[in-house]
Amino acid sequence: MRAANLYEIITVVLSRDLKDGEVGFTGLTTGDGAARFATSIPLAAAQLARLTHAPNLTIMLAGWVHNPDLRKLLRLPNSEFDEELRDLDCEAQSRGFPNHPWAIKRGDIDFGFASGVQVDRSGNLNSVCIGTYHHPKVRLVGPVLQPEHLTLFGREYIMMPHHDARRFVEKVDFVSGVGYPGGIAGRRELGLEWGGPELVFTPKCIFDFDKEAGCMKVKSIHPGVTIDELRASTGFDLGPLKDVPVTPQPSLEELELLRKEVDPYGLLLPSA
Repeated sequence: MRAANLYEIITVVLSRDLKDGEVGFTGLTTGDGAARFATSIPLAAAQLARLTHAPNLTIMLAGWVHNPDLRKLLRLPNSEFDEELRDLDCEAQSRGFPNHPWAIKRGDIDFGFASGVQVDRSGNLNSVCIGTYHHPKVRLVGPVLQPEHLTLFGREYIMMPHHDARRFVEKVDFVSGVGYPGGIAGRRELGLEWGGPELVFTPKCIFDFDKEAGCMKVKSIHPGVTIDELRASTGFDLGPLKDVPVTPQPSLEELELLRKEVDPYGLLLPSA
């Protein structure tokens, strides 16, 4: 069996973090890289979790297609009400979105996925503008549902398809999704009693958080990525890295399930 590629490695690590009985939410993102990281990988990870350790997990694609049969996808949908989604085999559909039994404001959604153009060391996310808000250098897609994701969901996985110093910054130009400014205490001062980013996945590493201090730290470095390369690609200090492990590889069972059951046509996780 051929070695796992980057997408498969990230998918398996994410899958292992999802728990039985949870409810997750993933939308549809724009751009090939963002769609791969913030839609395809999460869908594949959720289905892998359902086939292994979390059979009662529910994933809502675009917020209204519950546990879709990914093997029936012929192409990735490009809108939240695409006919590809309408006709996709699934366990249930929520007609009149968001007409489903889970209430976002009640905290029923355990996890979600978001991506942006900038993320800072506190886990704040930016998908609104580069530069000042009133006179931006670039106006971006906007916050979409990021404020809700980072405040009302149980936890958020930030999926960044590119890792360079322009995107991983000391402080974002605009906060469209709030992380841990001032740590957990800082979130409480904002009236946020739960939620926030849990992990950040990039092509170079996986970050987690010191939530008390409110800062991102490197959890693992992907195979083939050097410490010097990672530092040069990040716009804030990463601290000591010599004891940071390499991101773990999938098991043979996990790879076989991904390739034969979850994504047999390589639509979600093509060769990296």
